[in-house]
Amino acid sequence: PDLYHSSTKPRDAGTGAIVIIQKWYRGYSSRLKARQLRALSIFQSIEYADEQCQLQLSTLFSFMLENYTDICQADSELVHRFLLSQQHLRERQNFEELIGVSQSYTGPQLNFPLTFIDIDYVLQHFMKNQILHARYVTEVLFEMKKMLMRKPNFNRIKSHGRDITICGDLHGNLTDLFLIFHKNGIPSHNNLYIFNGDFVDRGKNSMEVLMTLFVSFLTCPDYVHLNRGNHEDSMMNLRYGFTKEILHKYKIYGAQILKTLEEVYTWLPIGTIIDNEILVVHGGISESTDLNLLQRIDRHKMSSVLIPPVEIRDQATKSKENKTGESATTPERSKANASSSDHLSKHEWEQVVTIFSASNYYKEDSNRGAYIRLYAGTVPQFYQFQTTSETCLKPLCERCVYSKKNSEHWVLKERIISQKTDLTHAFQLQDHGKSGKLSQGQWALCMESVLGLQLPWRTLRPHLVNTDNDGNVDYLSSFQDVHIKKPVQEVQSTVIETLYKYRSNLEFLFNIIDSDQSGLISIEEFCETWKIFSSHYGVPSDDAQIEELVKKMDFNKDGSIDFNEFLKAFYVVHKHDTLKPD
Repeated sequence: PDLYHSSTKPRDAGTGAIVIIQKWYRGYSSRLKARQLRALSIFQSIEYADEQCQLQLSTLFSFMLENYTDICQADSELVHRFLLSQQHLRERQNFEELIGVSQSYTGPQLNFPLTFIDIDYVLQHFMKNQILHARYVTEVLFEMKKMLMRKPNFNRIKSHGRDITICGDLHGNLTDLFLIFHKNGIPSHNNLYIFNGDFVDRGKNSMEVLMTLFVSFLTCPDYVHLNRGNHEDSMMNLRYGFTKEILHKYKIYGAQILKTLEEVYTWLPIGTIIDNEILVVHGGISESTDLNLLQRIDRHKMSSVLIPPVEIRDQATKSKENKTGESATTPERSKANASSSDHLSKHEWEQVVTIFSASNYYKEDSNRGAYIRLYAGTVPQFYQFQTTSETCLKPLCERCVYSKKNSEHWVLKERIISQKTDLTHAFQLQDHGKSGKLSQGQWALCMESVLGLQLPWRTLRPHLVNTDNDGNVDYLSSFQDVHIKKPVQEVQSTVIETLYKYRSNLEFLFNIIDSDQSGLISIEEFCETWKIFSSHYGVPSDDAQIEELVKKMDFNKDGSIDFNEFLKAFYVVHKHDTLKPD
């Protein structure tokens, strides 16, 4: 007690030191917590903005169909390749007969039907940072497709007093999956699992996570239930890393694996219903959820969420029109009735939980993962976890680079510099006296109006800009210490900024054109793709400058460029940073 109130007794030096340490630690913990929350807010806002950008691409394909003739009549082959990219032949081929297994391979040799021992073999193999042989990957994928085709759109399971673990997004984080199995045990008759989509992308072990889940499902399909997420989608994989991972790990057979995997995706169930009481589905619920509609749609026709088939769009539109004018169901209905009804309004969800199972998602120590455990006869239990990072085992220089590249302020500065032209224009419109200064409120308003990230700009200000003694912001300091590298000095900075800003979308489109996965695209295809893209997005650009830039990047003058290398040439350089990002 003497540590926390004044006393007439003299306080010894040891007691005073304890008080100082306690105060320091409380202050340090408070500051650390605030920084973690701020970092999480920045990463989430940028990710949501990127996902909205990804969704906008879905309209590009419709735009190409409707307006291509007006945009570019000269090259119908380009659009043809866009539109057929998702419509190639999907006949099963006996890849396993073509893929030999060398005697040097010491990993799991799977024979179907699988057993629980196979799950253990696969887990032990992946723990050693080894990949599963391409022969067995393709066999697993073919078996998955065969079994999933028999599944309805919704898994319906009865707990019958058994424990059920519900996992959210894993995003290629194998250590998180290992930890969940370690804590709860592998799937069994009394230990059911539901994995609610987004198994892949972003993380470096997406293939190992996917194979672990698929082998578990094939071993015990009644005890493992897999829902499709928005990243079980070949087009999303092009943008968020899984396609590159497969082509890197399986250089010879990667294209065949991707082709088969695309079919498997389309047969994954939409969701899972537990005891007619709990609906588990990826991505949340809309203003109204029509389970009858979702159970009727041909899910295997949904190759990508970015290009929904016309008949499925029509079904959804018709269902929405039929529901217009209906009175909302009373919220007093039982949870069991609500979850199994034909039509659910937003008023009927009183208990909605979002679960996310990938820890360290944005950067090291950025967040915990979690899962739900349903025990027989008890309320759901929530468990949080965070896997330990291996970063500390790397050389110091690598740790520094990792920390810098994943800093929330580093990422935010990249977003700011990509909008330099628009931000400068917004600042100057507010700067009536041409002083180069704005109030903090004016600066924050400009930042939000251009970037649209819904961030606490006033709180972030000390990390982003300089202010004078009166508290006014030197708005051009928003761009200090950072610039976009110009691969060709003769090209205007605005052109470089535009290409950097849209580089992810362009990479996505170029990958679709690149049907043979060579990484090469002709100069003509590049320029025509840019014309389509810029026309759809209303991007002001100098086509002559773009063409000149592309020609200069054709170093060997063969009429083609490596578009991945081309886009990597546009990267952000921070002050005192001489390292090029991976």
